[in-house]
Amino acid sequence: MLVLTQGDPAGIGPEITVKAWQALRESGPAFVFLGDPALLETEAPVRVLGNIHEARTVFRDAIPVLPLSLAVPVTPGAPDSRNAGSVIDSITQAVRLVQAGEASAVVTNPISKDVVKQAGFTHPGHTGYLAELCGVPGQDVMMLAGPSLKVVPVTVHVALRKAIEQLTPELIIRTARTTVQGLKRDFGLTNPRVAVAGLNPHAGEGGLMGREELDCIIPAIRTLQDEGMTIFGPLPPDTMFTPDARARYDVALCMYHDQGLIPLKTLDMAEGVNITLGLPIIRTSPDHGTAFDIAGTGKADPSSLLAALRLAAELAENRRKAS
Repeated sequence: MLVLTQGDPAGIGPEITVKAWQALRESGPAFVFLGDPALLETEAPVRVLGNIHEARTVFRDAIPVLPLSLAVPVTPGAPDSRNAGSVIDSITQAVRLVQAGEASAVVTNPISKDVVKQAGFTHPGHTGYLAELCGVPGQDVMMLAGPSLKVVPVTVHVALRKAIEQLTPELIIRTARTTVQGLKRDFGLTNPRVAVAGLNPHAGEGGLMGREELDCIIPAIRTLQDEGMTIFGPLPPDTMFTPDARARYDVALCMYHDQGLIPLKTLDMAEGVNITLGLPIIRTSPDHGTAFDIAGTGKADPSSLLAALRLAAELAENRRKAS
């Protein structure tokens, strides 16, 4: 059983939840929604549960809900920080359910970083909070995966100038190790192939366009190769995402957020999935945000949430078999 968090109630989370249930009610995977049932019940049948164990038996006929209350009524497209407590509680309780063995994975609906920050949330997003809840702060790694490409950014939600300052051989090495471990354990790859992007144009061109490749990226690659990892680069970022190039690796290790997410979302926006590696639990999410601008219009595409739910079930089964 998967547990799906509420996300920001004023975003498209409720709409894509209903659409995902409509698509999966016959075939699965089954999920339970952890949030306010009023967000869903005008669009689909809802069954409020006393515990998660009842969810599987009702999933075909109604969306199973473990209820949480919102502080104030919701207007689609108009986020309200007074509801941030419910957003955060949903994440916390979802993690606890998986830690207790009552659910196999957490799938998170999109949240607004601005909204939860106004309510005192100190993390830059879901991922750091999940790592803290799981007792592994700082060990989380963000992967974006789609049918055409998997990418892992070494630096994530920071300004580009800050990302360059943060880049060190140690950070590249830690990120690569966590990535390879996740690909082995959760994706079933016995020898993952890792392609490393350069930071600068033409991967620095031997120092002519910057020394980060020589001083930081290449030493990290050599250390990982000495450990037996199948890893190569640094590759010029402008050519490493062509079809022929992608066929030669399983994951692209990118130096900053947009370097990896632009190609991933260009190729696989509809089916891209955000996966948090380095956690003792499985967590996936759609690779898009709250889309307040279309919330309540019926235009939201559930494809990424469907992909996140299906992948969460697959990864949980892979991890079960490997244990």
